Parts: sequence; structure tokens; C-alpha cells
Amino acid sequence: MELEGLFCRYDRLVFFDTETTGLRFSRDEIIEFAAVVVERRGGKAEIIEEYDQLIALSPGGFVPPMIQELTGISNEDLRERGIPKTRLCCDIARLIAGNTLLLAYNAHFDLSFLYYLLLRHGDPMILKGKDKVDLLTVYKDRHSYPHKLCNAIEAYGLSNQVVNSHRAVDDVIATVAVTLEMERERPDLENYVNLFGYHPKYGIGSKPIGSVTYKPQQYDPLKPLYE
Repeated sequence: MELEGLFCRYDRLVFFDTETTGLRFSRDEIIEFAAVVVERRGGKAEIIEEYDQLIALSPGGFVPPMIQELTGISNEDLRERGIPKTRLCCDIARLIAGNTLLLAYNAHFDLSFLYYLLLRHGDPMILKGKDKVDLLTVYKDRHSYPHKLCNAIEAYGLSNQVVNSHRAVDDVIATVAVTLEMERERPDLENYVNLFGYHPKYGIGSKPIGSVTYKPQQYDPLKPLYE
């Protein structure tokens, strides 16, 4: 049964990804938010909703040329098709309502941006009590460097099915596929709930998330991080 360990604890899994104008969550902005909602139907994990929106910039905001080249998202795209940040906050509240687990690849980054978005334009309390899984932490526990999403896609033989395009909609679909392969590889994903690894040389890198336990992590297939 797919993702049985997680569905024993949660009614809904929400995978999500963001594209941003930079790396500083306290200053930069989310320009694309995508999510895939998975529930169990008849003993099988099924995608019941896919969400993807471009997000309007704040007054005076802009997409740096490097980010435009990486993502293909332009300032004009956001002016013409970006939804207001307040609407995104309402949509996120709906997506993650109930007994929901949040999952992302490099989740600390995306959750940090999400918190500051909600702090400024919505209600950050909707994240309170929501458990979280970082799929990057899981992958680092099982495979040697490098550890980007594209490396996980290749390692699990998914290159002809999904792509790491640096667009949130593509990357979140790829994350779901990678997660299913991780479960088939070793069914212990529930042990990574609220457990994030970090490089011992560089530390967490920014403000820690209060509900998460952080541990220094180096590739050791004989000793999972949760032991």
C-alpha cells in the first residue's frame, strides 16, 4: 500500500514548491507557488488536486535577470497573470486544512518563505500544528552527493517521466514521483516527520522552524538520521 506509514497518521499529504526572486526569505518574494494534494482512495495514494499560480510582485518589486533566465518567469508574466498575495494565502489555508502533512524538497527554504508570506499577507497560525517532511533530508540519508532534485530524479530512473525545470509546477510533480520511489526503496518516511538534516559545516543557514528538530547530516547509509 503506497505511503501507508504516512496515511496511518494523516488524512492528506500536501507537496509544495516555490519559485522566488532570491534566497533571502525576509526580503525576497515568492513568484510561483505550486502544490499537489494527495489522499488515499481505495488503499492507493491518488492526486486529488494540482495547484499552480504565479504571484504578483509587491509595489516596486522585480524579478532579477538571473531568476528570469533560470525560471522563465518575467516581470511581465507576473503583472499580467500574477494573483494577489492575499488570495494565495487564502488558497494555501484551504489546501492545508485538516489533518495534513506538508512535504517539500529542501523544505526549510520553502517553509521559511511561506511563513513570511503568511505573516505579511495572511495568517501564519495556519502552519501551527502542521507536521513537515523534508525529502532532501531523506535523499541525503540514502544517496551520496550530489543531492539536488535533478539528482534524485536520475537516481530513481524517473528522467523520462518528470523534470526539474525550476518551475514550481514541474518540480512539485517531480517531488511526488521521487517520494513514491523513496517509499518503495525503504518504507520509513514517517520517521522523518519534523526531522530536518543540515550540513555540519554550514549549519541551518537561517532561523530554525520551531516545530522541527534539526540534526547535522552526512551521508551514512548504515545509520539513518532518525536513529
